[in-house]
Amino acid sequence: MIDFDARGKEILDWLTTEYTAIRTGQATPALLDNIKVESYGSMMPLNQVGSVGVEDARTLRISLWDAGGIPAVEKSLREADLGVSVVTDSAGLRVVFPELTSDRRVQLIKLAKSKLEDARVSVRSARDEFMKDLEKQLKDGDISEDDKFTQKELIQKKVDAVNGQLETLYAKKEQEVSV
Repeated sequence: MIDFDARGKEILDWLTTEYTAIRTGQATPALLDNIKVESYGSMMPLNQVGSVGVEDARTLRISLWDAGGIPAVEKSLREADLGVSVVTDSAGLRVVFPELTSDRRVQLIKLAKSKLEDARVSVRSARDEFMKDLEKQLKDGDISEDDKFTQKELIQKKVDAVNGQLETLYAKKEQEVSV
């Protein structure tokens, strides 16, 4: 039997991580967490080849541990298509985030909605797995018909709770982007 509570938490954690990558008006190092950089022949997360700090509200400073990796980091940032400008200097890289336009805000809200829908699909998939497992247990004689219906009601309450939490995360992100 699958553990629905654990799956629900995984889905919530995933959506939270995805929403962290959607930038609002404030530049945070977490926006660069998904960037992979080629370093010494392998792809590594950016935070493992240097440190990322906040210089001001719209600028992040990347200080690499090996200055030879600057071109690779610059290339990775450009390929990530974050809509940022990258400036290289002797101390490392500076990533400048432009002001959000109203069009970009609409795009970000659509992206957030899309991520929410992906999370909902994952919740439905987990629920379907659980229901199939219940049917199998009933067929094998492990549970009674009454137990099956009790379990179905319980899982639906859990699904509703997780979906409510997902909606709350979306509403919060939508508010952040809209400000």
